[in-house]
Amino acid sequence: MKNTNNKNLNASAKSNSSNSIVAPASDAASELKDFFIDSLKDIYWAENALVSALPKIIQNATSPLLASAIKEHLEVTKNQVVRLETIFKLLGEKAEGKKCEAMAGLLKEGDSILLETVPGYVRDAGIIAASQKIEHYEIATYGTLSAFAKTLGENDAAKLLTQTLAEEKEADMVLSDVAYSAINLSAVDNIAYDTNG
Repeated sequence: MKNTNNKNLNASAKSNSSNSIVAPASDAASELKDFFIDSLKDIYWAENALVSALPKIIQNATSPLLASAIKEHLEVTKNQVVRLETIFKLLGEKAEGKKCEAMAGLLKEGDSILLETVPGYVRDAGIIAASQKIEHYEIATYGTLSAFAKTLGENDAAKLLTQTLAEEKEADMVLSDVAYSAINLSAVDNIAYDTNG
């Protein structure tokens, strides 16, 4: 009977191989503070990558309102990078980035949207969609980091992270306002931009 149970367990393990426990990497975090710092490195890389990517998005936005909103958020993002550097100092850590695969993927998707759309309202709608995906990722990240900081008793870091969280939520709302103000409806009607000013 025992032998049959082992066969069933082995068969079950093989059929559920996608649910198997993953062995941690040699440098895996074993404490919440380690994971918190690792996550800060991740978002630090992400924000710096965004600072590099946003000028291209601004150049490809046809709507002056959209270009202005993204340009304003670029300045906010630069301040967020400085804020993260302050958090690293508060924690006694060196400010360094670790490639954020999520942000790299979101930025790659944004590049694809530019290639897959012609300049105008449809491209602008695509830029907004890609930008809001980024904002939602950042909202989730900063919400989690703020909670970690509070749990760890890192109250000064938590305040700074909460400030950034509020900025990301505001950026998402601004993008929604820009989309609803004219871009999405104009994209449906395929209305051309007035290039005569």
